Order: sequence, then C-alpha cells, then structure tokens
Amino acid sequence: MRNPITMMKALFMISVCLVCSLSHKGIYAQKTVEHYAPKKNDSIRIGKGAKDFFPFIQNGYTLQLPKATPIKGVLIFLEDSGYDNKNKSAKQIYKEAASYNFAVLSVSTEIPFDFFFNKASLQAAHNSIQQAFETYQLPNQNVFFLGGSLTGHRAMRYLHYANTLQEGFKLQTHGLVICNFTLDWTRKWHQHQREFRINRNNLWEARFMNYMLETHLKGTPETAPENYHRFSAYSYFDKENRNIAIYKNLAIRAYAEPAIEYRFKKYLHTMYESNTTDILGFLAALQLAGNQNTSLVVLQPQDNPTTKKNAAATWMAVNKKELMHWISQQTK
Repeated sequence: MRNPITMMKALFMISVCLVCSLSHKGIYAQKTVEHYAPKKNDSIRIGKGAKDFFPFIQNGYTLQLPKATPIKGVLIFLEDSGYDNKNKSAKQIYKEAASYNFAVLSVSTEIPFDFFFNKASLQAAHNSIQQAFETYQLPNQNVFFLGGSLTGHRAMRYLHYANTLQEGFKLQTHGLVICNFTLDWTRKWHQHQREFRINRNNLWEARFMNYMLETHLKGTPETAPENYHRFSAYSYFDKENRNIAIYKNLAIRAYAEPAIEYRFKKYLHTMYESNTTDILGFLAALQLAGNQNTSLVVLQPQDNPTTKKNAAATWMAVNKKELMHWISQQTK
C-alpha cells in the first residue's frame, strides 16, 4: 500500500509544476517562440577608458502569440536581449495583449544599449520584424510600437528609417506609445554637461551617453547641431521640426513622470533635466502639425510607489489594462 502522505506530496508537486507552467506561458497565451543568433565573441567600445567595452548580445526576437485567432494586431518592443533582462518590458503586457488577441514581438540587435546610430542596426531590426511577420503570418495592420528608455528611442528611430524605405516589406504602423524617455538629444547632451559641472551624481551614464553621441554624431550640439537635430525625434532647438511629419498620422499615447520633488532632492535636477520637457514639446509640435490623435498621461507620485524614478519604473507603473483598452479603441 502506498504511503498517503507521499502521494499527497507528489500531487502537490505536480500542482506546483502545473501552476508554474501556466504562469510562465500566461493563461491567455498559446505559445512563445524565440529566434536568436549566437552571440559574437567580441565587444564594442563605449568610452575612452581601457575597460570601456561591452560584449555583443544576441540578435533576434521573441514572439508571444495569443490563443485566439485571427490575431487582431501586433505590439512591438525594440529591447535588448541581454542587458535589460530579455523582453522585460514586453512581458509586462503579455496577459493584457492576449486578452485583446494582440501578438507581442520583442526585437533585439547584437549591439548592447543600441542607440540605432547606424543603418546596420536598423536593418537588423527590420529583418527580424519581417521574419517574424512572414514566418508566423502576423497581420500587417494595427501595429503599435511601445517602450520607455532606449526601447522607446529605438522605436522612434525605426519609424524614421521605415519612412525612407521605397520597396520591400514595410510595416503599416498604426500607433506609438512612448514612456518617459529622451527625444531631444541636444537637451540631453547639455544635461550631462551640467552633471559634469556640479559633480554630485553618478557620472557613468553621462560619460557613456555623451561619448556615444559625440562619437557617432561627429561632434557636439555646438559643433554639429544638424546631426543632433536629425537624430532627435523632436528637438526644441530644431526650428524646422523636421522629424515631426513622420509621426503626424499615428495614434500617439505618451506617459510622463516628472517626479519633480524627487529629482530635485536627489539630483538637483531642474525641469531642463526632465524627459517630460521633451514629451510635452513633442506633443505640442504634433498638434501644431495637425495630429489631433494624441493622449498624455502624467503619473503622479501616488501612481508609482517605487523608490526608483526612471523610464523602466514608469513603464512598470503604467496601467496596462487601460493602455490595451486605448490601443483597442484606436483600431475601430
């Protein structure tokens, strides 16, 4: 006769494994697929120091497919595969996206912390998107790009690149969701120069970003202003607002978290050191260009209890259920 206690333990372990499996795959999800190339055994320079190198990461994508068909649309995140906990932003909306029959595609290039400075990165992202759409017969409609930090910046750069494509595969992008990131790289460069002057905060990010900007944009905003204007999705200093037309016909939802008191007390930041400045300027420029389908959500301190106040934390605090409702409304 079997020991009933042993049998109960076995049943308990089976239940735990089943729950973990459902939790991993998502109760709404049909399946998750991954296609990544092996990492290069090499690194790239990210600063002037002897140890300022990052190893390459994996180029490819993860795709979360909803259970029901037909698939209504696709959400795209241009995330890192290595340094940002692979697909971290995309995973946060899997459940809500599946409930509306949306697929979620997370794409990475091989460049760590990729700013999409060069065409090779943009083409790599484009190839992965095309492969996913063609392999899994994703609908080229109701396509939305989403993200904060560099994920959001890459979306803006990719849309700029896609606007130049004359032939071949081209996404029918319907909307864009941006979350608390830099759009104006002239402002950001000057922010970091101020950080160097006051010398009271961790300067690693400031050194890294300004090195990358000055290297790839061939100078500073003072010596190569046009390069910074072209690279910025929006810039207060660009009198032409040359890139606004790219986003004129898209549905735009923007999330801002000024966290004024927090940033002032912790970093002595002014409003000039806030991504909110860029986001408001971008939305204003869009409306002046004729885009009336914009939406701004400002997160207040009570909306985000985390002690961190950065783009990743803002995205975590976003109400994904309400966001998916907004996205669904844009497709009607």
